[in-house]
Parts: sequence; structure tokens; C-alpha cells
Amino acid sequence: MMRVLALVPGGIGDQILFFPTLDSLKQQYPQASIDVIVEPRSAGAYRVCTSVNKIWQFDFKDMNSLADWGNLLGNIRDREYDAVISLGKGFSVDFFLWLTGIPKRISYASAGNMFLSQPVSLNERQYVAVTYHDLLKGLDINTDCPPIQIKVPKSDLDWAAKEQQNLGIQGSGYILLHPGVSAFAKSRGTDIYPVDNWVAIAQAIQTKLPGIPILLLQEPGNRDVTTQIAAKLPQALAISPPDIGKLAATIAAANLLLCTDSTPMHLAVAVGTNLVALFSTTEPERLLPQDKRFMSVKAPAGNPLSAIAPQEVLAKIFP
Repeated sequence: MMRVLALVPGGIGDQILFFPTLDSLKQQYPQASIDVIVEPRSAGAYRVCTSVNKIWQFDFKDMNSLADWGNLLGNIRDREYDAVISLGKGFSVDFFLWLTGIPKRISYASAGNMFLSQPVSLNERQYVAVTYHDLLKGLDINTDCPPIQIKVPKSDLDWAAKEQQNLGIQGSGYILLHPGVSAFAKSRGTDIYPVDNWVAIAQAIQTKLPGIPILLLQEPGNRDVTTQIAAKLPQALAISPPDIGKLAATIAAANLLLCTDSTPMHLAVAVGTNLVALFSTTEPERLLPQDKRFMSVKAPAGNPLSAIAPQEVLAKIFP
């Protein structure tokens, strides 16, 4: 049986964008055992992924000691993998892959190419999921990148349906608003779209579509922001999915998701929910596939999210 290891540093969004790579690998080698090593903050993403056998947690960004790296290396060597794929790149990453002793070592071409068995050219001028999928060329898999797909557990679908019932949401559906602002994003100084702008957008929607509820997606990292929005939108409702499966189920039942660059945005793509996403510095084409269901509004070059006027967002919803 073929054993494959994938090192996937980054947040939950990076994991979701990597799912098509895992799915293609599993389709090509149905009997393969596929393991991933991810940061603890991202392990929950694999609740909705069916192509992975084992999830290892390792905080790549932590101040790890030589003993920590040695333990990780020992665990990897004990599993006797046939191939390793790494999203991380660079001399130190490639050297670490070489130390694993895994025969096929695949990552993006860099200064450490001497330690890789199959370096792959990095193309950053395309949808990120496609960039990740290119790594499979190192295993002679040259298929097109499939759409992101996830498997939401039935218990999570049932949870979302019950929450909607408790909120009094009937067959009309709802518009889901996620203002972003996770605790991790705050710590990195991530750009934030102003509360008053979100309120102006929601009020305009309520005027045009009075029968459609506005549902605020609330999480620990954005509770203060959603509370401020709710104070100015008395008719707005709030929901707090406790894990990614229930979050995906909540998004799947929405008519539309309004958000910034975030995990919910990638989940909306995965479940096919219409969305309008706001971007500041990142090019939308890098994070959204070409699909009329997934719209974006980008701030003028060099400007923060606050430079996006509510009218620009509303023009996407009501062209």
C-alpha cells in the first residue's frame, strides 16, 4: 500500500484550498494511505475531508526546539512513507524533507532543489487551489484541478436545520453576513471592514428584500464586531457554529454570503453558495475560482477595505 505524507502549514483556508490535491491523489491511488501534518489551529478542517487517513498536529510557527523537530522527524521516519508533498518551500524545508529519508520528496523549486527528488515549478498567477494541485506533477499526476468538495456530516446538517428552526427561519432562506475579524487575524493587524458599512449594506438589503432574514455569523474572534452590528440592526439574527462542519452546513443553507477573505468564503465555494467577498491587497482571482456565483469587490490599489463603498457591494447583489 502506498503511503503519502503532506505537510500543509497555514490556516483553515489553506487546508480547504489543498483538498482538491488530496482528492486527486486519492482518486489516482484509491488504496493509498494519506496523512497530513497541520498546525493545531487548522486540524478541524479535516472534519469535512474524506481523503485523509491520519492528521498530525505540529505548530510550524512555534519556537520549536531541536528535540521537537527530532521527535517529528522520528515519527515520520517510523511510518516509512513512499512520498512526501510540502506546501512549504525553501532551503530549510527541503533539507528537512531530505532528512526524512522518504524516497519521493516533492515541493516547489527553490534554492534547496538538491534535497528534492521532484521539484515543481511554482506558478502564483493562478487560483491557489490550482497552484497547490500542481505539486501532483511530482507524482506524474497531470489531471486538471477539480473543484473544492467537502463532506458535511449529517449530524452537522441536522444541527444547522434545528438552529434555523429555533431562529424562526422558514422556507425563505437567509442572507449570511460574516464580518471576519478572527482573533488570529487581529493579532496580525488584518484589515477590517467598518461596522457602519456592514450596517448600511444590511439595511439596504432589508429594504429591498424585507422577507429575507439577515443572519450574522458569530465566532469568538468577532463577537465584539457582530454585537456592534446587531445593536444597529435590531431585526438581525445571530448564529455561532461550533465547528467547521456546522459552519459549512449553515453556509450551505444560505441564499447569499457576504464576507471578507476568510474560511467561510472558501466553504461557500465548496458548497456552491452565492457569495460577495471583499478584498483589499489580495487579487480575488487568486482565492476565488472563475464562477459567476462567486463575486468579489476589491479596494482600489493601495487602499484598505474601508475604501470599498457599500454601494459597490450592493451593485453586485442588485445589478
